[in-house]
Amino acid sequence: MAAPQPEWWQRGPVEGVPAMLQPVAHMILQLRDEVPTKVEGLSLEGWNARPAGVASVTYHMRHIPGVLDRLFTYARGEGLTEAQFAAAKHETEPMVGDERQALLDNLKAQTERCLAELKTVDASKLAEVRYVGRKKVPSTMIGCLTHGAVHGMRHMGQLLVTARVAAGEKA
Repeated sequence: MAAPQPEWWQRGPVEGVPAMLQPVAHMILQLRDEVPTKVEGLSLEGWNARPAGVASVTYHMRHIPGVLDRLFTYARGEGLTEAQFAAAKHETEPMVGDERQALLDNLKAQTERCLAELKTVDASKLAEVRYVGRKKVPSTMIGCLTHGAVHGMRHMGQLLVTARVAAGEKA
């Protein structure tokens, strides 16, 4: 068995990503690599479980790529599409059929899109104002990119605990 890899922030710079965005890239890579290992073997019922009323693994597996998609859209200075609004509304619904692999594939695809996009960012524009949501709350390009990654990490933490409880693991 191979020794576990250190977390991404301990592996050095991600090639092609501007220096100011390295932490964002590290968080996205951590999401891509760690989340699938924590839901491996979890039953369909476990994915939909809501112990103590918390959000389900299914919710987090939809929300993490969704929030990355939305915040990167705002970082580009764009508004959300109707498809993005519809996807956000769907995040809270329980899984009806077995879409576990599709959700894992979507997480990987979204994180790969984000990493590719980070490599195209003009670092001189990171402080430019960007507007978030229907209320047009002001932020910056770097604020949107960073918040997308941080928000994803926050939900990964919640997902990890929910998956352990749903699997019946003891602390």
